[in-house]
Amino acid sequence: MLAQESVIRLAVFAAVLVAMVALEQAFPRRPQRLAWRRWPSNLGLVAVATILVRLAAPAGAVGVALWAQAQGLGLFPALGVPFVVATPVAVVALDLLVYLQHRAFHAVPALWRLHRVHHADPELDASSGLRFHPVEILLSLGIKAVAVVALGAPPEAVLLFEVLLNATSMFNHANLGMPGWLDRPLRWLLVTPDMHRVHHSEIRHEMDSDFGFCLSWWDRLFGTYVAAPLRGQLGMVIGVEGYRADAEQRIDRLLVQPLRGET
Repeated sequence: MLAQESVIRLAVFAAVLVAMVALEQAFPRRPQRLAWRRWPSNLGLVAVATILVRLAAPAGAVGVALWAQAQGLGLFPALGVPFVVATPVAVVALDLLVYLQHRAFHAVPALWRLHRVHHADPELDASSGLRFHPVEILLSLGIKAVAVVALGAPPEAVLLFEVLLNATSMFNHANLGMPGWLDRPLRWLLVTPDMHRVHHSEIRHEMDSDFGFCLSWWDRLFGTYVAAPLRGQLGMVIGVEGYRADAEQRIDRLLVQPLRGET
């Protein structure tokens, strides 16, 4: 299954990335000027993180799920939950975990320094959904691994979740202008680009809202939902003050950014 997982994840990643780039070109939401400088660094962070994950945990979260399944570990096996129930419940539970993890990375100063690399992107597009510090990726993998074992999540559910998380991250960070008649109903289920863009505002209370990555329910349920930025989608300022300069988008600066001052 692990070989199939790699093929599936790579195929979906490439397909969604190409689709988002095409849609961004056809229906841009905001003017962009830094794509040529940001994309190499954003994709470079993905490459570094992938290498580190393969060194630290070659089998990834799916491998952890396969191991837990072989050992009969977790809540679902203990309760005898059937596969058809365990799979969707595991996907939803893991999405809730990512929401809570995201809030923690904003609330804890040391974790915020890592996550700030993501927020310091001065523009948003599909590549922003891939821009995370490699150490944050490793910590996220460790958190997911603990949850996967505790749940006894089916490996198929973990694979589905990983694919959805990656795909929806590129989607909701895309510089994509969606008509209101489509955005409004869709955001009752999924996090849309206009919804998540609020989260990348320089205004702190907007930045500390709309934490969801895939399902939009959690923000409404826990009171962190903000429908639109105060200055509007075109007037809002994206990023983190002090980290918007062109030079700050170099991959070497992004890798050491967590060691720099509080912002």
